Amino acid sequence: MMGFDHFVLFKLDDMQFALPISAVERIARSVEITPLPKAPSIVLGVINVQGRVVPVVDIRKRFSLPAKKMQLSDHIVLGKTSRRSIAILVDSVLDIIETAKHDVVGNDQILSEMEYFQGVVKLKDGILLVHDLEKLLSLEEEQSLDKAMEQAEPKTGKGKANRKPQGKKAE
Repeated sequence: MMGFDHFVLFKLDDMQFALPISAVERIARSVEITPLPKAPSIVLGVINVQGRVVPVVDIRKRFSLPAKKMQLSDHIVLGKTSRRSIAILVDSVLDIIETAKHDVVGNDQILSEMEYFQGVVKLKDGILLVHDLEKLLSLEEEQSLDKAMEQAEPKTGKGKANRKPQGKKAE
């Protein structure tokens, strides 16, 4: 019996990438991102997703792509790792694709040092790099983000005036 894998196909500039659908919680139009002081430079800020404060990662920066001002047509892909929910800002979400398992090649079969990718999907007209959200942030960035998120949480009874981020909710 042949199995299939499903991927969310998205675009950054003229390049197409994918995420395993199992790592994606939802897709939303871009919303206002609230800056997060003391966060790693790869973190654009945070958004409010149904009462949860979720960091938004700039994957353009991770892959040394040119910076781009956020557009109304951009999308946010809300994903999950074993440690947290995380959002990435993408130019557009193109499709959800289904591919035969034998067309998915793990990075261990290509180049084990593919730091931020878990492999590739072979398509009729080329290949698609599959992001690994688990490896998107380094351990140091994870720890720095944890501290920044803790400091952003409202403190009660401590006399501090920390405020909860107020950006629009992701729909």
